[in-house]
Amino acid sequence: VAEVEITEGCRLPVLRKNQEHEDEWPLAEILSVKDISGKKLYYVHYIDFNKRLDEWVTPDRLDIKKLQFPKKEAKTPMKNGLPGSRPSSPERDVVRESILYPVALDVETTLPHVSGKNIQYIIHSCFQICMLFRPFIISHFLFKFRRRDSQDSSDGIPSAPRMTGSLVSDRSHDDIVTRMKNIDCIELGRHRLKPWYFSPYPQELTSLPILYLCEFCLKYLKSLKCLQRHLTKCNLRHPPGNEIYRKGTISFFEIDGRKNKAYSQNLCLLAKCFLDHKTLYYDTDPFLFYVMSEYDSKGFHIVGYFSKEKESTEDYNVACILTLPPYQRRGYGKLLIEFSYELSKVEGKTGTPEKPLSDLGLLSYRSYWSQTILEILMDLKSENGERPQITINEISEITSVKKEDVISTLQYLNLINYYKGQYILTLSEDIVEGHERAMQKRHLRIDPKCLHFTPKDWSKRGKW
Repeated sequence: VAEVEITEGCRLPVLRKNQEHEDEWPLAEILSVKDISGKKLYYVHYIDFNKRLDEWVTPDRLDIKKLQFPKKEAKTPMKNGLPGSRPSSPERDVVRESILYPVALDVETTLPHVSGKNIQYIIHSCFQICMLFRPFIISHFLFKFRRRDSQDSSDGIPSAPRMTGSLVSDRSHDDIVTRMKNIDCIELGRHRLKPWYFSPYPQELTSLPILYLCEFCLKYLKSLKCLQRHLTKCNLRHPPGNEIYRKGTISFFEIDGRKNKAYSQNLCLLAKCFLDHKTLYYDTDPFLFYVMSEYDSKGFHIVGYFSKEKESTEDYNVACILTLPPYQRRGYGKLLIEFSYELSKVEGKTGTPEKPLSDLGLLSYRSYWSQTILEILMDLKSENGERPQITINEISEITSVKKEDVISTLQYLNLINYYKGQYILTLSEDIVEGHERAMQKRHLRIDPKCLHFTPKDWSKRGKW
């Protein structure tokens, strides 16, 4: 490695362990290089892999025989004259920086086995769905969410992480700093969390080996002593706001982003460590946050949360949703989704999560929609020996799932067939058995009797 200078933007195979703990050599891009006591470390992004797997590696893990240098683009001025930076494009407008808070969803679940034939149901209406990436306005700038292109090189390389995230219209041209994890470890109560992505915590905290968070108010502190001193003054033993649901050890708290700004912003900073694909308005005033917690003798410990707009013109019932990593793959993600739809039922509305969904978020929602819809179809009874009938609208009203999501789920499960001028649903034995197996594993469910929630008409309030 000493003979060849490896710089930012170079690509080469890097040794890593796969899920089976076997060695593999995927192609990776060098995002940053640092020197510690004379030893070089390289921050790599594995091409075609999720950013959460990015890491610092030692030179012995690099295959320099297959080194690819960055391609030079002729006749294009370098942006700000920064060495190693990508040439600027005249079509791109650099956008002013601001502190941003995340909105996204990252929960892992599995889907029941899917196939199709046998038991038939008649559906009276069907619509073609077109899921579009929706542009958002943050402050007075327009940013569009697009699929990240792994072939793009990075922009200018500042020397150290900043407090703010840099946004441009195409997310594939993210600032190099926001593409790198800036927090090594977070201690939250009894858990130590390894962040997956960049989060705009203050710059002076990014060099610490561990960032300490109060698990009740989510305030960030630089040392264990500071945390211990803070805990003697912090009176919170549960999230601020109203407890609107409790069953067993599970509770949900409703938090107003205007009344509890500090908590809401701290929650978003923590969530940004595990969310990458969405961004939230800097101002938390227009949002409500629903925090799920688990109770023990020490207090109510945060498990996950979702946020929603107080007024949504597009029927969104979730803006951002996250289960913290220590609680993932235990059914809490589906519980959060189910709770969001229970709120929609009380409000008398149908709802849908804000688009775009992350890859894991889409899996979670598809799994929830599949189980919820199949539950209804399998409970239908035939009358007078005829096949049972149900409409898309009826399914939507029963579940509060938006019609487009009902149809996309039926299409995803490959259940809809057009036969003699009508839409027929066919459920195979495989689907039925897969659904029954999935429901047996789903122990956590929302009990509507334990929900104490009165919806507010935010449109009639002059100020939130």
